[in-house]
Amino acid sequence: MTVMVRPLRAEDEAEWRRLWAGYLAFYESAVSEEVYATTFARLLDPARVQQAGLVAEDAGRLVGLVHVVWHAHNWKLEDICYLQDLYVDPEVRGTGAGRALIEAVYAEADARGTPSVYWMTQDFNTQARKLYDRIGVLTPFIKYQGFDAVTAPRRHRCAKVGSQQSLMGGGHVKDY
Repeated sequence: MTVMVRPLRAEDEAEWRRLWAGYLAFYESAVSEEVYATTFARLLDPARVQQAGLVAEDAGRLVGLVHVVWHAHNWKLEDICYLQDLYVDPEVRGTGAGRALIEAVYAEADARGTPSVYWMTQDFNTQARKLYDRIGVLTPFIKYQGFDAVTAPRRHRCAKVGSQQSLMGGGHVKDY
């Protein structure tokens, strides 16, 4: 197997959708058609230099994808890179496609002078974590996430904070 990593192109849309749908299914997630279309358009938009999509291709067939987001960091002068999505077809996992995609992100980060590339994964993603343990460093950070449509049913567990002033200035913290 000879994997070539290259930027996502408009003609890749059907195969990209197949791969991203596989990624989302792995994490038991789904997005609307509007999100598929908007994400694909953003990844192709040359004016959106803060987002990029790369694909791994083998014998003319897409076998993997990676999406990255470049963003500012308050502790650094340079932007840093968040490797948001990485997916490789199950039938080609372990052949180097995932490593090739991450190495392509590292190469782009080096070209941009980006001092940091980071990503997250679920603790149960053992196959991917074997790769990540070889090419990255497991940090001690724990991720928290604010409430959204998915986590909204858990809001009743939080203390009411409706009368507190927002830390971001103006208004009040939502009363749950």
